[in-house]
Amino acid sequence: MSRPTSPSSPSPSPWSSSSPGSPSARRPSWAAGPPGSDTPPTCEVPHFAPLRVRGGTHRLRRLARCRRRAMAAGLAVTAAALLATGAGPREAERVRGHPVADPVPERPATAAETVTAPVRIADGATVRLLRPGDRVDVIAAEESATGGGVARVVARGAHVSKVPTASATESGALVVLTVPRPTAARLAGAGATSRLAVTLW
Repeated sequence: MSRPTSPSSPSPSPWSSSSPGSPSARRPSWAAGPPGSDTPPTCEVPHFAPLRVRGGTHRLRRLARCRRRAMAAGLAVTAAALLATGAGPREAERVRGHPVADPVPERPATAAETVTAPVRIADGATVRLLRPGDRVDVIAAEESATGGGVARVVARGAHVSKVPTASATESGALVVLTVPRPTAARLAGAGATSRLAVTLW
Protein backbone atom coordinates (compact mmCIF):
# COMPACT_ATOMS: atom_id res chain seq x y z
CA MET A 1 0.00 0.00 0.00
CA SER A 2 1.52 3.23 -1.09
CA ARG A 3 2.52 5.98 1.32
CA PRO A 4 0.97 9.27 0.62
CA THR A 5 3.50 11.68 -0.75
CA SER A 6 4.11 14.61 1.49
CA PRO A 7 4.11 17.93 -0.17
CA SER A 8 7.56 19.08 -1.06
CA SER A 9 8.86 21.60 1.32
CA PRO A 10 9.92 24.84 -0.27
CA SER A 11 13.61 25.25 -0.87
CA PRO A 12 15.20 27.51 1.57
CA SER A 13 15.70 31.07 0.23
CA PRO A 14 19.16 32.48 0.06
CA TRP A 15 18.03 35.17 2.44
CA SER A 16 16.33 32.65 4.80
CA SER A 17 19.41 32.28 6.89
CA SER A 18 19.23 35.90 7.76
CA SER A 19 17.00 37.01 10.44
CA PRO A 20 14.19 39.31 9.47
CA GLY A 21 15.59 42.08 11.55
CA SER A 22 19.14 41.97 10.19
CA PRO A 23 20.26 44.82 7.89
CA SER A 24 21.24 42.40 5.15
CA ALA A 25 17.67 41.17 4.94
CA ARG A 26 16.37 44.65 4.19
CA ARG A 27 19.14 45.71 1.73
CA PRO A 28 19.43 44.45 -1.84
CA SER A 29 22.50 42.58 -2.94
CA TRP A 30 23.84 45.42 -5.18
CA ALA A 31 23.92 47.76 -2.18
CA ALA A 32 25.69 45.38 0.13
CA GLY A 33 29.13 46.97 -0.42
CA PRO A 34 30.67 49.75 1.65
CA PRO A 35 29.70 53.35 0.92
CA GLY A 36 31.42 54.74 -2.19
CA SER A 37 32.10 51.33 -3.71
CA ASP A 38 29.54 51.97 -6.46
CA THR A 39 31.52 55.04 -7.86
CA PRO A 40 32.75 54.42 -11.43
CA PRO A 41 36.52 54.18 -11.87
CA THR A 42 38.42 57.35 -12.84
CA CYS A 43 39.55 57.86 -16.43
CA GLU A 44 43.16 58.70 -17.20
CA VAL A 45 43.75 61.70 -19.51
CA PRO A 46 45.76 60.57 -22.54
CA HIS A 47 49.13 62.23 -23.25
CA PHE A 48 49.12 64.79 -26.06
CA ALA A 49 52.15 66.08 -27.95
CA PRO A 50 52.92 69.81 -27.36
CA LEU A 51 51.22 72.18 -29.78
CA ARG A 52 53.60 74.30 -31.84
CA VAL A 53 52.57 77.23 -34.04
CA ARG A 54 54.21 77.07 -37.40
CA GLY A 55 56.23 80.11 -38.42
CA GLY A 56 56.25 81.70 -34.94
CA THR A 57 60.04 81.92 -34.67
CA HIS A 58 60.34 83.26 -38.19
CA ARG A 59 57.71 85.89 -37.42
CA LEU A 60 59.57 87.10 -34.33
CA ARG A 61 62.83 87.32 -36.24
CA ARG A 62 61.18 89.29 -39.01
CA LEU A 63 59.68 91.70 -36.47
CA ALA A 64 63.07 92.26 -34.81
CA ARG A 65 64.70 92.79 -38.21
CA CYS A 66 62.08 95.39 -39.18
CA ARG A 67 62.62 97.21 -35.89
CA ARG A 68 66.39 97.36 -36.44
CA ARG A 69 65.87 98.70 -39.95
CA ALA A 70 63.52 101.39 -38.65
CA MET A 71 66.07 102.48 -36.02
CA ALA A 72 68.85 102.59 -38.62
CA ALA A 73 66.68 104.68 -40.94
CA GLY A 74 65.88 107.11 -38.13
CA LEU A 75 69.56 107.53 -37.25
CA ALA A 76 70.41 108.12 -40.91
CA VAL A 77 67.74 110.81 -41.22
CA THR A 78 68.99 112.53 -38.04
CA ALA A 79 72.59 112.49 -39.28
CA ALA A 80 71.55 113.91 -42.64
CA ALA A 81 69.60 116.70 -40.92
CA LEU A 82 72.60 117.58 -38.73
CA LEU A 83 74.89 117.67 -41.77
CA ALA A 84 72.42 119.82 -43.70
CA THR A 85 72.24 122.38 -40.89
CA GLY A 86 75.99 122.29 -40.30
CA ALA A 87 75.61 120.99 -36.75
CA GLY A 88 78.64 119.27 -35.29
CA PRO A 89 79.03 117.03 -32.23
CA ARG A 90 78.46 119.97 -29.88
CA GLU A 91 75.23 120.92 -31.62
CA ALA A 92 74.08 117.28 -31.48
CA GLU A 93 74.63 117.30 -27.69
CA ARG A 94 72.59 120.50 -27.43
CA VAL A 95 69.73 118.92 -29.37
CA ARG A 96 69.59 116.08 -26.82
CA GLY A 97 68.80 118.60 -24.06
CA HIS A 98 72.08 120.18 -22.97
CA PRO A 99 71.99 123.94 -22.31
CA VAL A 100 73.05 126.16 -25.17
CA ALA A 101 76.30 127.97 -24.44
CA ASP A 102 77.00 131.54 -25.44
CA PRO A 103 78.41 131.89 -28.96
CA VAL A 104 82.17 132.22 -29.13
CA PRO A 105 83.15 135.59 -30.61
CA GLU A 106 85.21 135.54 -33.75
CA ARG A 107 88.88 135.84 -33.00
CA PRO A 108 90.84 138.56 -34.77
CA ALA A 109 93.10 137.65 -37.63
CA THR A 110 96.52 136.47 -36.50
CA ALA A 111 99.80 137.87 -37.73
CA ALA A 112 100.18 135.02 -40.20
CA GLU A 113 96.83 135.92 -41.81
CA THR A 114 97.49 139.67 -42.19
CA VAL A 115 99.83 141.63 -44.41
CA THR A 116 100.99 145.25 -44.58
CA ALA A 117 99.89 147.10 -47.69
CA PRO A 118 101.03 150.60 -48.75
CA VAL A 119 98.02 152.54 -50.00
CA ARG A 120 98.12 155.92 -51.77
CA ILE A 121 95.41 158.25 -50.55
CA ALA A 122 94.36 161.07 -52.90
CA ASP A 123 94.05 163.70 -50.14
CA GLY A 124 97.46 164.11 -48.50
CA ALA A 125 96.10 166.44 -45.80
CA THR A 126 93.84 163.68 -44.52
CA VAL A 127 96.79 161.28 -44.26
CA ARG A 128 98.74 163.77 -42.13
CA LEU A 129 95.97 163.54 -39.53
CA LEU A 130 96.51 159.81 -39.09
CA ARG A 131 98.70 158.20 -36.44
CA PRO A 132 99.96 154.61 -36.08
CA GLY A 133 97.34 152.53 -34.28
CA ASP A 134 94.35 154.33 -35.80
CA ARG A 135 91.64 152.41 -37.62
CA VAL A 136 90.23 153.65 -40.88
CA ASP A 137 87.84 152.70 -43.64
CA VAL A 138 89.20 152.92 -47.17
CA ILE A 139 86.74 154.18 -49.79
CA ALA A 140 87.32 153.92 -53.55
CA ALA A 141 85.70 156.40 -55.94
CA GLU A 142 85.88 155.37 -59.58
CA GLU A 143 87.14 158.08 -61.92
CA SER A 144 84.86 158.93 -64.83
CA ALA A 145 84.76 161.53 -67.58
CA THR A 146 81.77 163.26 -66.05
CA GLY A 147 83.30 163.27 -62.59
CA GLY A 148 80.39 161.44 -60.97
CA GLY A 149 82.09 158.25 -59.82
CA VAL A 150 80.44 155.63 -57.61
CA ALA A 151 82.02 155.28 -54.15
CA ARG A 152 82.40 151.90 -52.47
CA VAL A 153 84.07 150.71 -49.29
CA VAL A 154 87.12 148.57 -50.04
CA ALA A 155 88.40 147.98 -46.49
CA ARG A 156 86.75 148.35 -43.09
CA GLY A 157 88.61 148.89 -39.82
CA ALA A 158 92.07 148.75 -41.40
CA HIS A 159 94.87 149.18 -38.85
CA VAL A 160 97.28 152.05 -39.56
CA SER A 161 100.77 150.71 -38.95
CA LYS A 162 102.88 153.53 -40.42
CA VAL A 163 102.44 157.04 -41.86
CA PRO A 164 105.41 157.94 -44.10
CA THR A 165 106.41 161.59 -44.49
CA ALA A 166 104.80 162.94 -47.61
CA SER A 167 106.85 164.84 -50.18
CA ALA A 168 105.65 168.19 -51.37
CA THR A 169 105.95 167.10 -55.00
CA GLU A 170 103.91 163.93 -54.62
CA SER A 171 100.23 163.82 -55.40
CA GLY A 172 98.43 162.49 -52.38
CA ALA A 173 100.19 160.58 -49.59
CA LEU A 174 101.07 157.03 -48.67
CA VAL A 175 99.81 155.20 -45.62
CA VAL A 176 100.76 151.66 -44.58
CA LEU A 177 97.80 149.54 -43.45
CA THR A 178 97.70 146.12 -41.80
CA VAL A 179 94.85 144.18 -43.36
CA PRO A 180 93.96 140.57 -44.20
CA ARG A 181 95.47 139.23 -47.40
CA PRO A 182 92.19 139.30 -49.44
CA THR A 183 91.62 142.93 -48.40
CA ALA A 184 95.14 143.86 -49.50
CA ALA A 185 94.41 142.41 -52.94
CA ARG A 186 91.23 144.50 -53.20
CA LEU A 187 93.11 147.65 -52.15
CA ALA A 188 95.75 147.09 -54.82
CA GLY A 189 93.11 146.62 -57.52
CA ALA A 190 91.08 149.63 -56.41
CA GLY A 191 94.17 151.89 -56.24
CA ALA A 192 94.93 151.19 -59.91
CA THR A 193 91.51 152.31 -61.19
CA SER A 194 90.03 154.59 -58.50
CA ARG A 195 90.84 157.46 -56.17
CA LEU A 196 91.14 156.27 -52.58
CA ALA A 197 90.05 158.14 -49.47
CA VAL A 198 90.00 157.26 -45.78
CA THR A 199 87.57 157.91 -42.95
CA LEU A 200 88.83 157.78 -39.38
CA TRP A 201 87.02 155.68 -36.76
